[in-house]
Amino acid sequence: MHSLEAGAEIVDPLAPYARVDRRPPDRRCWVLANMVGGLDGTAAFGGRVGPLSEGADAVLFRRLRSVADVVLVGAETVRRERYGPVRLPADLRDARTADGRPPTPPLAIVSRSLRLDWTVPAFAEAEPHARPLVLTSADADPGRLAEARRHADVIVAGEQRVELPEAIDQLAARGHRVVLCEGGPTLLGEIVGADLLDELCLTVAPLLGGDELPIAITPPGAGITALRLAHVAVEEDTVFLRYERATDGS
Repeated sequence: MHSLEAGAEIVDPLAPYARVDRRPPDRRCWVLANMVGGLDGTAAFGGRVGPLSEGADAVLFRRLRSVADVVLVGAETVRRERYGPVRLPADLRDARTADGRPPTPPLAIVSRSLRLDWTVPAFAEAEPHARPLVLTSADADPGRLAEARRHADVIVAGEQRVELPEAIDQLAARGHRVVLCEGGPTLLGEIVGADLLDELCLTVAPLLGGDELPIAITPPGAGITALRLAHVAVEEDTVFLRYERATDGS
């Protein structure tokens, strides 16, 4: 991987991302998203993102999780991708432990319906220090809510839907200052629509075709979020872009 802004080879793809100061000046959480899309904007092939994410992107996907206090993901993505718990290589686990942080961040899964498969690795193989979180709403089915509490820590945020600003505030109250959203597109769109996104890491894969699914589906009436390009890197034909929230004068 080569940095276009510095003109130098990047030995560790995480390095440019690990250097970022993610202390929000006026917010309780820093919310970043990591997504991959094809040249035509598609975010999936056959309902899954896997075919888009290979090589350096797959490596970055795994290593970028180390900067997060919690990894946020939508229930549909957990179902389609059969999500597992966050796994980090030994060097990053050791670095987090030395810094006084848990070896890995937990998953936080957004689900209003609580129609979740509790046998998927995300729940069944979670490490004790990274018990999954489930974010849901107050009107969730009581039976499913009771079942969810047997497999995860449940956070109720909103009455009839998951209100993401409240959910993010509750994650912050638990000490999760950096929230990494891994999608899917509906969840990312709701984060954008709620004006919560601080940073976007976007990999552009050299592929065309696939599902008619963009990287973000914003709710009707949502405003536009302006971002500034903070970093560009290239590995063979794949482009890695990092954007941050635009501020006055940027």
